[in-house]
Amino acid sequence: MYDMIVTGLIALLDVEHFAFLFAGTMLGLVVGILPGLGGIAGLSLLLPFVYGKDPTLVLPMMVGLLAVTNTSDTFPAVLMGIPGTSGAQATVVDGFPLAKRGEAARALGAAFSASMIGGVFGALILTLSIYVARPLILAVGFGEQLMLIILALTMVGMLTGASAIKGLAMCGLGLLLGSIGAAPATGEYRLSFDTVYLSDGIPLVIVGLAMFAVPEMVEILRRGQTISETAELGSGTLRGFWETLRHKWLVLRCSAIGLLIGAMPGLGSSVSTWIAYGHLAQTTKDREMLGKGDIRGVIAPESANNADNGGALIPTLMFGIPGSGSMAVFLGGLILIGVEPGIGMIERHLDLTFLIMWSLALANVIGTGTCLFLAKPIARLTLIRYAVIAPFMIVIIYFGAYQATQSWYDLLALFVLGVLGMYMKRFGWSRPALLIGFVLSMKLDAAVYQSVQVYGASFLERTGVLILLGLIVVSIFLAARMKPHREALTSDGPHAPANKAPQMIFLGVLIACFGYAIYDAFRLTFLARVFPLTVTLSTLVLLGAAALLSLRKRPAYVLYDSEREWAANAAPQRGELHYQAWILGLIGATALFGFVLGTFVYVATFLRVKARSAWRPAALGGLGAVILFALLSHFLVLDYPRGILQSLADMPWPFN
Repeated sequence: MYDMIVTGLIALLDVEHFAFLFAGTMLGLVVGILPGLGGIAGLSLLLPFVYGKDPTLVLPMMVGLLAVTNTSDTFPAVLMGIPGTSGAQATVVDGFPLAKRGEAARALGAAFSASMIGGVFGALILTLSIYVARPLILAVGFGEQLMLIILALTMVGMLTGASAIKGLAMCGLGLLLGSIGAAPATGEYRLSFDTVYLSDGIPLVIVGLAMFAVPEMVEILRRGQTISETAELGSGTLRGFWETLRHKWLVLRCSAIGLLIGAMPGLGSSVSTWIAYGHLAQTTKDREMLGKGDIRGVIAPESANNADNGGALIPTLMFGIPGSGSMAVFLGGLILIGVEPGIGMIERHLDLTFLIMWSLALANVIGTGTCLFLAKPIARLTLIRYAVIAPFMIVIIYFGAYQATQSWYDLLALFVLGVLGMYMKRFGWSRPALLIGFVLSMKLDAAVYQSVQVYGASFLERTGVLILLGLIVVSIFLAARMKPHREALTSDGPHAPANKAPQMIFLGVLIACFGYAIYDAFRLTFLARVFPLTVTLSTLVLLGAAALLSLRKRPAYVLYDSEREWAANAAPQRGELHYQAWILGLIGATALFGFVLGTFVYVATFLRVKARSAWRPAALGGLGAVILFALLSHFLVLDYPRGILQSLADMPWPFN
């Protein structure tokens, strides 16, 4: 075995092998930065090129790409509030506020160093797990997966701010949104409005962009300033690196969480990062800065999402069971090059197994080094007036959303959910709670059905289930002990509402939506309706409690957030409807001219009207956007939405 370890390392350090690893790592960094792509899209692009190639060359390339998409996705998450992949959603919560305080370089330094430690930790445990992980993986059944999902849901209370009622209600809304589409038990369509698009549910990337990217972008545009509220970048990446080392035990604990969740097939980094963030909230005493720019809120999820890859490779290599969507594509790549995963791979291809492990560790080091080198210069984007950057960000967000299913409905869903996210931010309803509920919805629905079908009520007698049940009790106990900050409980606090009417209208719209969900549920059979109906009725109770408390003389506990802050936020230049119209304008331009030509028109117009640039630099900005998307279309084989112009005339590349 030790000979194989050394052989794998020597093979990887060969010039040709290292070149393939480096190329895959660089491609992975690019894919991670672009919202909506991620490891699944990146690996899918590589598959046509790996067929028939030498496994010792293409395996490092595939692993290199896979290893670092959760590293470079931190750039858009911290700098723009746009999660590059689902694994960066939790990073946005504290990373973007740090950037707005002028500490983007510090946040990036901490995130990248935590990612590297988490990735190397995952590769190390993967190496050690070859002979010891098999019985543990086999012991995890549907019952244990159900308890893990419930454990993640109990942590929502840690992420709800001053009002647990509002946070849990938004978790319920996320669970309901996640139930849209075919029911796992019967295949009946729920809340699909007889559309093919909703029959498959709403893509996660769209919900993530709508909840975080769109609201933050509109807020900065309203202020009419730069992303950073100061003119400095702070003390930079080295400070972030040393802070990661200072919180070494947090890094190791969250890396272990990422590894364990990654090893559970079907969960993935979108779950592990939120559990890591919830663990941080549970285990720390000073929580006042969480969600407002706490460096630990960046370190915890970034440690987990890179360690997740090492965990996901355990069932993939040992049993041929993909631990995530990207691992499913990786599994297909293994088969294409003639390597059959499973116990036989460890027996017959142990050298390739160790080559994969070493590639994972080395790719994390290379990716982190590259990102740390680029962190400070790229962080300077936060010092540029946001009106100049905004049209490019809007276009990139729509680009990422369209890659979800490549349907026009992707763009419309992003706009509708983005408006929901804006008002949630304005009125202080927890967006992370909604996202957690959405991520876990289908998994919870399926896990309940599978557990009852396979084990019946006896699944509660399983040892693993009982252990996780104990952790759930501890989590609920810790959540109950958490107290909101005192100033949030008083009507004269800094976030007390200045005008209650808009918030009550928003609350009424939410209640009406849940009322329609009850109507839709009663058209279904029992197994299909039991989950959405239970979620809907429970959430309506919470919304009713919110409405009652809001009618009291001191309603700050329920409706405490952002109305006064929104009204006085750095003398906002325009209201939200104004910027909603501008965001909708890109859909209109795309419908007329197609995405690429519509991007030119939109960017040039935005720069001229909103950023007050001269026509020449505005046109050059639009041309730059066209060149970027033309190159992406050519090299990554991507499609863009077509418009009326394309249906009337045969347009040349790239406008076709």
